[in-house]
Amino acid sequence: MPKLLPLISSHRGGRSALTCRYRCGDACLHETPNTSDNDYVGDVIAGAVSRRSLLRASAVVTVAAATGTAAAVGQAPPAAAAAASADAAKSGKPARGLRFSPVAPNTKDAVVVPEGHDQNLVIRWGDPILRGAPAFDPDNQSAKAQAGQFGYNNDYMAVLDVPDAKGRQLLVANHEYTDEVLMFAGYDADNPTREQAEIGWAAHGLSVVVAEEHRQVGKLTAVPRHRLNRRITATTPFEVTGPAAGGKLLRTSADPSGKRVLGTLNNCGGGITPWGTVLSGEENFNQYFANPDKVTDPVVKAGLKRYGFEDGASERKWERFDDRFDLAKEPHEPHRFGWVIEIDPFDPEATPRKLTALGRFKHEAAEPRLTTDGRPVLYMGDDEKFDYFYKFVSSKRMMKGSSRTAREHNRTLLDEGTLYVAKFTGDSPAAQIDGSGKLPDDGEFDGSGEWIKLATGDTSHVDGMTAEEVYVFTRLAADKVGATKMDRPEDVEPSPRTGRVYIALTNNKDRGKDGKAPADEANPRNGNKHGQIVELTERLNNPGSTRFNWRLFLVCGDPEDPSTYFGGFPKDQVSPISCPDNLTFDAFGNLWISTDGNALGNHDGLFGVATAGGRRGEVRQFLTVPTGAETCGPIVQDRRVLVAVQHPGELDGASVEKPASTWPEGPGTLVRPSVVSVWRRDGGDIGADA
Repeated sequence: MPKLLPLISSHRGGRSALTCRYRCGDACLHETPNTSDNDYVGDVIAGAVSRRSLLRASAVVTVAAATGTAAAVGQAPPAAAAAASADAAKSGKPARGLRFSPVAPNTKDAVVVPEGHDQNLVIRWGDPILRGAPAFDPDNQSAKAQAGQFGYNNDYMAVLDVPDAKGRQLLVANHEYTDEVLMFAGYDADNPTREQAEIGWAAHGLSVVVAEEHRQVGKLTAVPRHRLNRRITATTPFEVTGPAAGGKLLRTSADPSGKRVLGTLNNCGGGITPWGTVLSGEENFNQYFANPDKVTDPVVKAGLKRYGFEDGASERKWERFDDRFDLAKEPHEPHRFGWVIEIDPFDPEATPRKLTALGRFKHEAAEPRLTTDGRPVLYMGDDEKFDYFYKFVSSKRMMKGSSRTAREHNRTLLDEGTLYVAKFTGDSPAAQIDGSGKLPDDGEFDGSGEWIKLATGDTSHVDGMTAEEVYVFTRLAADKVGATKMDRPEDVEPSPRTGRVYIALTNNKDRGKDGKAPADEANPRNGNKHGQIVELTERLNNPGSTRFNWRLFLVCGDPEDPSTYFGGFPKDQVSPISCPDNLTFDAFGNLWISTDGNALGNHDGLFGVATAGGRRGEVRQFLTVPTGAETCGPIVQDRRVLVAVQHPGELDGASVEKPASTWPEGPGTLVRPSVVSVWRRDGGDIGADA
C-alpha cells in the first residue's frame, strides 16, 4: 500500500504561526473559550438508522421547486448500493461540472489550474478603485490612498449582475485582516506608527468594484473609479438595527445612543440575500482590543472571557491611537463587533447595517434560504473549537420586486424573527465511536437534531438572561440551553437543488486530548487535523422546521487513511482534501470546497465534489494557490471560477525584506493578496463536456 501523504504541523491546523498571529490572535494556542459541560455531537445517543440512508447516492432526494418538499426515495441494500457506486466510478464520466483534469497536489508558488485553462488577476491589494485614488506604491503607502484602493487579504466574495450594463458584474470582497509584517518594510511590531495603524484600518472591511467581462473567454477585469465602486473600512459609519440596538451593552462614550458604530473588522464569510443585498460576518474581532483584565463589570468580564479576549496589549497596538480599542476606557466597544453586517452594493451612499437579531459570535457565514411560505432563513457557523451552529428564521415574508416599497420592507426582514442554536444527536452506541474514525456497526456517522430557541424579538427564551444579553452574549446563551459543541463550524451552504445544508467543520486537533471532548459521531476522530463536512436535511425540507437529520458527507484527509470517507465513492479515485473551509455550488448541483490549512503537506486548493448520483462523493481538485496562501471566496459561474488568494507568503519568519512568496508579480515585488479568474481556453463552460 502506498505511504500516507506527509504531514506538516508548523502550527495547529497546518497553518503557520504567522497566520494564527495576525488572523485570529493565536486563538488555537489559548484556552478554549467554551468551558460549558454541554454535550459534544453524538454524546447523547438514541434511535437507530441503517446504513441505507447513507448509500442513497444512486437515488437522491429531489426537491419540487415550487414547494420545497422532498420526493419519495427508494432504498437499495447496502452491498448493492456500494457495488453500484463502484461500478459507476469505473465506467462513467465524472459528474457534469467536474469534467476537467484534476490538478495534482503540489507546493508551487503559483495558482495552478487544470490543463486547457487560463487565468488572470482581476484585482490586487492596493489597486485603485475610487476616484482620486493613486496607483499602489509599496514604498509610499498612506491611509488616504488605502481608503480608495482594494483592501488587504480578500476573503468572501459575491458577484451580482450590474443592471442595464451587459457584460459587467459587481464584485463585493471582504478584507478579513492585515499582515503588517508583510505590508511595511522595517515593521516594528512593538512600536507601530499611527500611519501604519490607519493604513490597517483602511485595509480592513469590504471593497465593492465593477468588473468587465471579456467576450469569448471568462477573463474578468476590474473597472477602476466606476460610480458603483466603494470602500467600507474600520472607520465607516454603521447603523445598528434589530432588538439589541440602543441597549445599554452597546453604548459607549462616543455613542451614547448605542446605534452608531464606526467600522467593521475581521470580515470572513458571507452571503447574498434573495432581495439583492450582501451579508458579511465579523469573525475574530476579539484580537483588536486591549486590556480586558482592567474591566470590572462582572457581566462584561464574563462575556469577554467567553469570546476569547486576552489580557494586555493587542497585537496591532491600535489602542495607542484610538481609545475605543482600549477596554479600560471603553469596555462596551467590543460588543459592537461580532455581528453580521448588510450592505446594499448598488447604493454607494447607503449606510451599512449591523444586524443584532442574528446574534453576536465569530461569524463565519450567513447563508440564506426561504421557508415554504417565503420567510428568509440564515444559517451561521461560529468558527471556534467546540462552538456552535445557528440559524435565524424571520417572522416576515419577503416582498418580491425592486420597488421602493419592496426594498424598504425587505430591509426589515433580518431584524425580526427567532434565533436558534443546534443540538445534534448521534444514533450509534458511544462505545462504537473509538476515535479512530472507524464506522459504527450501522455503517455510517449520522443522527437527528433539534433547533433550540434563544430569542424572538424582545423575548428571551433563555432562563436568567434578558433578550439583549442573549443577542450580545449569544455564546453564553447557547451554553445555557445545551447546544452541541462542534469542531470549528465554518462556512455553510444550502444546496439550491436539494435544499440540503452543508457545513464545513475545518479541524480540531484538541479533540480527544486530556480534559477535552473525546471523539463522537459527528466528530469521529481524535486529534482531528483534516476536518469533515456535515450534510443536514431539515424536517420536510422546510428551513423553518425545528427538527433535522444529519450525516457526514466527507471525512477529509488522505484517501489511503482508513478513517477517511468520501460519500461512499471509491477512495482510490478521489483527490486528497484537508481542512474544508469555504463552500459554494455550481449550476449542476456540485459542491465546491476551498481549503484552509492543508495538513497533508501540500498547498491549499479548490475542489469540486458531486453530491448526487452514482458519483456522489467524487472529489476532484480544480486548482492550488501559492506558498503560504489560503483559498477563499470561491465563485463558480458557467464560464469562470473566481477565487480570492488570501495571505500569500504568510509563513513563519517571512517579512517584506525576506519574502516567502513572490506571487503574483515575481521577484523584487511585494506579495499581494489578489482575486483570480480561471476559464477554459476554448471558451466552453467550466467542467462541462467539450
